[in-house]
Amino acid sequence: MSDEPDDTTPEELTDELEPNDLGPAGLAAAGSVLLALYYYYVRGEKQRGQFIGLWPATILGLASYLKLDDIASRFDETDG
Repeated sequence: MSDEPDDTTPEELTDELEPNDLGPAGLAAAGSVLLALYYYYVRGEKQRGQFIGLWPATILGLASYLKLDDIASRFDETDG
């Protein structure tokens, strides 16, 4: 990287991120919901189903944090 300021605008940086892309975190969250439903209703293990049902919020929260951290680091790179 050079020390010269980049002419990239914040709008250009955010346009690179695709908000409609489900991604691996979205798939993992959806999979854990299905797994929770399986344990709760099919296997009758209600406590395990409820425990697994808490995972999607954690997965999506971590993914959001990592995405925001990536955006912040990109902004820091453009500021020099």
